[in-house]
Amino acid sequence: MLVTVVLVTIAAGGIYAFSLTRAFDSGTEKISNAFPDEASRPPAGQSAPGAADPAAAGPDAAPADPSAAVDAVPDGQAQNILLLGSDTRGATGKNLSDIRGERSDTMMVVHVPADRKNLFVMSILRDSWVEVPGHGQAKINAALSWGGVPLAVQTVENLLGTRIDHVAVVDFFGFKQVTDALGGVDINNPIGFDSSHLKGHRFEPGSLHLTGTEAIAFARERYAFQDGDFQRVRNQQIIISSLLTAAMRKSVLADPVKTSGLLETVTPYLAVDDGFNSAYLTSLAWELRELRQPQVTFFTMPTDGTGTSGDGQSIVNVDWEGLDAVRDGFQTDTLSAYQPELQTIG
Repeated sequence: MLVTVVLVTIAAGGIYAFSLTRAFDSGTEKISNAFPDEASRPPAGQSAPGAADPAAAGPDAAPADPSAAVDAVPDGQAQNILLLGSDTRGATGKNLSDIRGERSDTMMVVHVPADRKNLFVMSILRDSWVEVPGHGQAKINAALSWGGVPLAVQTVENLLGTRIDHVAVVDFFGFKQVTDALGGVDINNPIGFDSSHLKGHRFEPGSLHLTGTEAIAFARERYAFQDGDFQRVRNQQIIISSLLTAAMRKSVLADPVKTSGLLETVTPYLAVDDGFNSAYLTSLAWELRELRQPQVTFFTMPTDGTGTSGDGQSIVNVDWEGLDAVRDGFQTDTLSAYQPELQTIG
């Protein structure tokens, strides 16, 4: 989500953008104790010989040259970043970093391969019926409600059998702000629909230019579709991809003022773990500096249609056989070989 926009924008922006990343530390909320107990987690990946310990890089440890920041990310090690979308600030007034009791509206895992040649963004449907540690079978978004960010991380780590390196909570309202800061976004809408969030507004099929208000309504819609949340997730991926394209326009990246303004727009809507600081961000962005939007792949975790739980809840069934291939891709850093399929009600 917005973290992906930030990361790719800085990566494509060049050296001058490095000076802007220090604002990331002061502008974002920090999530204390973002991770579960170490004993319950998959093992950490091994760094290549000679790589620096990323834990040694504090918030003020960013060097003056982004190429020198490379050791802030373990050398030769893939990275997994969990993104949790929430309407918490707008709905309850709480800080993003303190959202226990709220269910995550959106969940994505960003996989950065060790070779830094691609990005993979996997959406997880919020009603996916999985094992939530300590609570049994439940919808995956209940983990955030019951145990905050640490339980959400633990649930996803158990599901994928791989470690989450960093986590960010994103205020969904940030979509609106970033879209407007970029002058709107251009999308190709696959399905026309009447919006339930913008009364009287219809999103026609085909090419559309969306304002921030329209973009957030487009990304939130599910009631207008026969397959509900499945199409909503696909539309979210369309919006994020379009934001990446807009953020990487030369007119934005060649202008330090525009790039600075974009970062200042994003950071108030992010809460991140303590290690997700400017040193880490700049290091990873530098390693991704050759990345462009076509190298970003979006897909949805394999599902097996919808159903009803034993206690009467409407749920999304996980395609466990299909998930095995995804797990293998995460665990062996071979997602580039994975061939995703369209996810729908079935």
